[in-house]
Formats: sequence, C-alpha cells, structure tokens
Amino acid sequence: MAAGPARVEGQGLSPETQRLAALHCPRRALGAAWSPAGNQEAAAGPALPAPRTAVARAGARTIMAGPGWAPPRLDGYILTERLGSGTYATVYKAYGKRDTREVVAIKCVSKKSLNKASVENLLTEIEILKAIRHPHIVELKDFQWDGENIYLIMEFCAGGDLSRFIRSRRILPEKVARIFLQHLASALQFLHSRNISHLDLKPQNILLSSLEKPHLKLADFGFAQHMSPWDEKHVLRGSPLYMAPEMVCRRQYDARVDLWSVGVILYEALFGQPPFASKSFTELEEKIRSNRVIELPTRPQLSQNCRDLLQRLLERDPDRRISFKDFFAHPFVDLEHMPSGRSLEQATALVVDAVKKDQEGDAASALSLYCKALDYFVPALHYEVDARRKEAIKAKVAQYVSRAEELKALVGSSNRALLQQGTCARDLLKEMARDKPRLVAALDVASAAMAKEEQGLEDGDALELYQQSLGELLLLLAAEPAGRRRELLHAEIQTLMGRAEYLKEQLKMKENQWEAESVDKDGLSESVRSSCTLQ
Repeated sequence: MAAGPARVEGQGLSPETQRLAALHCPRRALGAAWSPAGNQEAAAGPALPAPRTAVARAGARTIMAGPGWAPPRLDGYILTERLGSGTYATVYKAYGKRDTREVVAIKCVSKKSLNKASVENLLTEIEILKAIRHPHIVELKDFQWDGENIYLIMEFCAGGDLSRFIRSRRILPEKVARIFLQHLASALQFLHSRNISHLDLKPQNILLSSLEKPHLKLADFGFAQHMSPWDEKHVLRGSPLYMAPEMVCRRQYDARVDLWSVGVILYEALFGQPPFASKSFTELEEKIRSNRVIELPTRPQLSQNCRDLLQRLLERDPDRRISFKDFFAHPFVDLEHMPSGRSLEQATALVVDAVKKDQEGDAASALSLYCKALDYFVPALHYEVDARRKEAIKAKVAQYVSRAEELKALVGSSNRALLQQGTCARDLLKEMARDKPRLVAALDVASAAMAKEEQGLEDGDALELYQQSLGELLLLLAAEPAGRRRELLHAEIQTLMGRAEYLKEQLKMKENQWEAESVDKDGLSESVRSSCTLQ
C-alpha cells in the first residue's frame, strides 16, 4: 500500500484510532478520525482529510454479512468466498494481486458493530498478534482500516477449524488427539512464557493449517490478555461450554482458566462432545455451578496417561488443577517428542550412539538407545510428507527394531540370571518380614510380576504388578528403621525398579513399532483427508 503523508498529528482523533496508527510503522498514513465508542467522528476537533491509503483510493465500500451481498473491495486483494462470520466480523478468503497470488484470510470488522469493550478487544488482539510469531499461532500479516471497517489480513488455514473437524469424525483417535494437543500445548507454552493468556480457547478458535500436512493454529485473540501468573481478573470472558467454573462461580480468575479449556477441548475430541453439553442455558449453568467431579466415559478406551491428564485438567478447583509447569511436562503432552523438523535429526543421533554401544558389546545400553531413537522416529514419520523419504525412514526403523529384538533376548537372559542370583537375598528379606504383613504382601506381588515376566506373558501385566508392588514398598522403606532388613529392602526396590523400567521401554518400543508401521494407514494425514470427504 502506498505511504501517505510523512507525519499526521493526532489532533481530533480518538485514542483507539491513534493506537491503530501507532501499531503501524511511522510511514503509514493515518486513517480518518474515528470515535468507535459512539460510532461518530471524534469531537475534539475537525475531521482530518480522507487518508491517501490504497484502501481510501480504492473507495472501498463494504456491506457486511447477508447472503448474496458482494464481499468488500480492498486494494491489493481479491476477496472471494466467505469463510465465517461472528458478532462483529466476517472472514473472507482472498488472493493477493501480486505475482505470488498469496492466499490469505481477511477478517473484516464493521466499526458500526463495535462498542467500547469490543474495540479494546480488537486493539489488544492486533497488539498481541503483531508482537508474536509461532508455528502454531495464526500469523497477522497486516491490517488496514477505512471509514467503515478494520481489515485484519491473516494467514490462511485451508483445513477449517477443529470444531468442524471433530464433528465430521464424531470422535478422534487418541494418537491424533495427542498430536493436536502437542501443537496446542506448544503455542500455550510460548504464550505463557510471555505472560499472555488466551481466555477464549475452544475448537472454533483453533484452525488446521492444511489438509496434507496439518498443524493446529491458535486463532482469535480478541479476549487475550497480558496476565502474570499472579494476576486476577473479574470481567467475564469466553464461551460458556469451555469456560472454567471459577469464571462463573467466583467471577475471579487467573491464567489457569486456559488449562481448563484445554481439558474441555481434549475431552470433546476424544468423546465427541464437551463435558457440560446441555440442551438449555439453565442446564448448562447448573452443570457449571455443580461441585460434582467430571467423570470420564469408559469408552473409548484411553491410555492411563491420557486419562490422568484429562482428570487433572478438568479439576473444578483451580488450586487443585494441574499447573502450567506440570502440564507442559506431562507424559501425554510429551512436547519433547512432538513431530517437528528436528525429530529425524534427534533419532539419527541416538542411533549412532546405539550402534557404537552395540559394537562395544554393551547390549543393555544399546537396547535403551535404540528404544529412545524410536521415540523420535515415529514423530519424524508423522512430520515427513514426501512418500519416498517416508518409506526410507520406515525401512531403517524396521532394521533398528530387528536389532533391538535381538538385543532384548540377550538382555532378557542376563536379567533373568540376575534375578536368580538375588533369590537368596529375597528369601531372607521375606523371612525377616514375617511380622510385617504389608511388606510380605508387597513382596508377593513383586514375585507374581517376576513369574509373569519369566513365563514371557504380557509385559503390560507384569509392569502393572511391579508398579503396584513398588508403590507400597517405597512407602514401607520410608518408615523402615536402619538395619539389615532396610538394606535388603532398599536393594530389592532397586532391582524391581530396574525391571519395571526395562519393561516400560519394551512396551514403548512395541507401541512405536506398531505406530511406525501404521503411519498413513490410519495416521494423522489420513484422518484429516477422511474428515474432509465427510464435510
């Protein structure tokens, strides 16, 4: 757009117009005087001449909403179909008129529809989006305004919004929901580090970047606020279905309301509707104000990590809700293994170390490194879009899994020998524990776990028994006085923890192997393509 006068004084302009102008670089021309709160020209002085901006020269005249009406005209862009509309804005798909024909989404905000609060929200949205760049946050490319509208020129997301995607699929597989959650968590971690709270998280405000290589993009920062962790607000913001209970019940809240909203979004993705889905506002308010614990449906079956995160996110009391720190570190979120351009590089580095340990004859370390490499190979496969490169990665993964299975047999044989060597100490500990029924019972559970492992039965069953036993033994160890029995108990716990960690790695390897083989059979890209055919 052509630059206007080098400098225009702010006399006669509303504070909101001056803020809009200040957000642009100094050489941009200032728009006509605007008093959004009263939808009238500012009364402080005579209106400035119409700006020499490209928008003004084009004489843009917008008729908002209404089927059959032509979209606005904006110099430099061709606006086409309407993508959606809200209380005070309509979003259009548009093409740049330059050689690149860049596709964008233009959010057209009618000044006539704005009150003082919505003006403040809009200005805050522009300020925040101009200041941040993140792969999982919709980019604000530019903004302009004329006598009737404000235009936010945004990154175009071809995959639609998450709400439509969930409705078209009814429910999402856990692994798809998890990848989407990682995208959302990555954006929130970025915002949280800058003390920014979104305050209106919902599937309608989360967009899919594309169909072939989908990334979630957080959008609509109209309610966003700069909030330190200790800041509190009292103004009601957001959408009731996704609004944390304290916003309604206490009218006092802080940044933790975003964590509740994440829980509602994850719940809806996995079960098809939000936990407070209601037929009326009265019913919805009753559910929000209730003290009842949010119960998770038993179907579909979810992993323990997934259920744990949901329950901790959907805690009504914000003081008992999972913290941002624990949320970002939660094993189900697992931001470390989120699909990215670095996943393959990290996997390759671990494989190099695994091969080195293998050549040195350190089978246990080599096996552990191969398992850790698979944790990065799977997201690398999800990230890769080139079919030939993806097949090449799969072939390498198959080789590494095959070698890991050979090492597993060697390590398993060695572990069984170590367990046999510890039999005498274990028997002595049981003999010394005869007056401690809880200790005897916990050791019996550990013996059952060893028996299952020895028989080659399901690793998951053995791991569950090991974890059950360890939970009790660690409590007993803390209360055990110094002496020979405590020494034996400590040694046994170390052995059992090693067995549990080994089984956990094996289960993770099996899971990664299965997922690597199934990428593109029921992977993320395929899920997105299927959903689009149903829309």
